[in-house]
Amino acid sequence: MHTVIVYESMYGNTREIAEAIAEGVHQADPAADVDCLPVAEAGPDVTRTADLLVVGGPTHMHGMSSGLSRRLAASAEHRKEGYEDAAAEARETVEGPGLRSWFHGLPKSEPGAHAAAFDTRGATAGSGGAAKGIAQRLSHHRYDVVAEPEGFIVDGVDGPLHTGELDRARAWGAALV
Repeated sequence: MHTVIVYESMYGNTREIAEAIAEGVHQADPAADVDCLPVAEAGPDVTRTADLLVVGGPTHMHGMSSGLSRRLAASAEHRKEGYEDAAAEARETVEGPGLRSWFHGLPKSEPGAHAAAFDTRGATAGSGGAAKGIAQRLSHHRYDVVAEPEGFIVDGVDGPLHTGELDRARAWGAALV
């Protein structure tokens, strides 16, 4: 089985969740071929070969990020003391394609292709979530979404991940197999 995990990450939280999902897939199927890639590196040639495509991103303004929300997040990160190290991932994300534009280049899947969607989000019910929009876009591209969209909790605006979320992501990844 070939699993491709595509993620967009500003502060590293979504990347950490994606990597934990990959670990979970490997735990459930040690022979699985798993690619865990930032959205900028996930071209159609990689996604086309996936038996399972897992896509995730941060929640911005109650849904999927946009060019504006990524620029605002990077600007906020830049104003923090000691931003040089922490802001590198945010800068790369702002300069590259976000999930919204990535979906425009995603080809329609072949029948039988499976997918799942996840996001990182704040702990409050009013923070919204990006996973539902990601799942809808996957369905629009004819993927069979095999799990309910999942949200993983981030403490504060930019993290860290809430205690236990990496374990929960590993378990979710294993359950996808």
